Amino acid sequence: MSSGMGPGQQPRPRYNPTRKMEQPGSDNRPPPYRPEPVPKYQPTSYQPQPNQNRPQPPPRQQPRAYQPEQPRTPSGPPGPPARPGSPGFAGGVPPRRRRRKGRIALIALAVVVALFGGVWVYLETSINRVAALTDYEGRPAAGSGTNWLIVGSDSREELSAEDEARLATGDAKGKRTDTIMLMHLPDNGTKPTLVSLLRDSLVDIPGKGQNKLNAAFAFGGAPLLAKTVELETGLRLDHYIEIGFGGFADVVDAVGGVEMCLDAPMEDPLAGINLPAGCQELDGANALGYVRTRKGPRADLDRVIRQRAFIGALTDKATSFGTLINPFRVIPLLASAPDAITLDEGDHLHNLPSLALAMGAGDGLLTTTVPFSGSKSVKGVGSAIVWDEAKSKKLFGALRTDAEVPADVIVAPPK
Repeated sequence: MSSGMGPGQQPRPRYNPTRKMEQPGSDNRPPPYRPEPVPKYQPTSYQPQPNQNRPQPPPRQQPRAYQPEQPRTPSGPPGPPARPGSPGFAGGVPPRRRRRKGRIALIALAVVVALFGGVWVYLETSINRVAALTDYEGRPAAGSGTNWLIVGSDSREELSAEDEARLATGDAKGKRTDTIMLMHLPDNGTKPTLVSLLRDSLVDIPGKGQNKLNAAFAFGGAPLLAKTVELETGLRLDHYIEIGFGGFADVVDAVGGVEMCLDAPMEDPLAGINLPAGCQELDGANALGYVRTRKGPRADLDRVIRQRAFIGALTDKATSFGTLINPFRVIPLLASAPDAITLDEGDHLHNLPSLALAMGAGDGLLTTTVPFSGSKSVKGVGSAIVWDEAKSKKLFGALRTDAEVPADVIVAPPK
């Protein structure tokens, strides 16, 4: 293969990029490479030199002891509250969050007030009314304190045949009463007094002559009974409350029963009870029989003692904190109240709390039976109880003036 060179021509040297270019006048050879000597490393200690032109930091001061800042009195009117993140905001709950919590509390309070007001209006308008207390010529003048007439009605008018069988009420017609009590609430520091007026007490009934006290209720209902009590006691009645058979049992069941302690077994087929001795919870039917039965060595005298004890225990449980905060207790109680009680036309719901507090006062309530001297048989009436005239006047005279009841007129339970 021909290299492309003619005769007598020298070959052209190859291009070498690392070869230095030939200088004019040179012999076309580069000088030999001689590396420059590198001085040996000698480590020395570092000593920074101060920079005269750079400002020096001030010397560090020692921290001072903590001293709480004293509150400052503003010299001018207070400004708007500081917002979170601003210099005047000291932490805590932001104002917007505080306003939200306050608004929720106001709404909750409004709901509670509205609910309470609704229940109050419902009870005020649903409770039965009767014109029990009326003015008449010769009515006793008002005395000190407040007097309530408490009546337990055994009317069967509102009971079904099933209720009559369940409550063992019998089938007697008309309105009767087995419970007649007088509650006196004083205006001073003396104890409230609960007096049982025996139903078989011999009294003068206006327009009817002499008869037993409960006959006044059968003859003329609440108005005639109230008038008879006022004329016999000399006390003006301020309020009237009547409790019916069925309503009484419903109230007892609504509060979950009432505990009573019996010293001996009590059996009375007429009242529908067969109760063992000892402490036990009485439901509505057994409670009704317990306060109605005349079983016992003293008949009516023992019955009125049981009635006072049971009504006090029932009132105490119905107004207890545990009952009032339990919706399964308070709702049935409120629902049964309108059918259970009857008030005078002039009475209102706000009159009841003072009566309830006195009934549940325990040892703070003085209880007694009207003093009596014995019994006698009256033609057309039967055997009736005769009040002790001197002691009964002494008792009712003390109540009229809010005086302390003398001990010799108190008929206490047997020990």
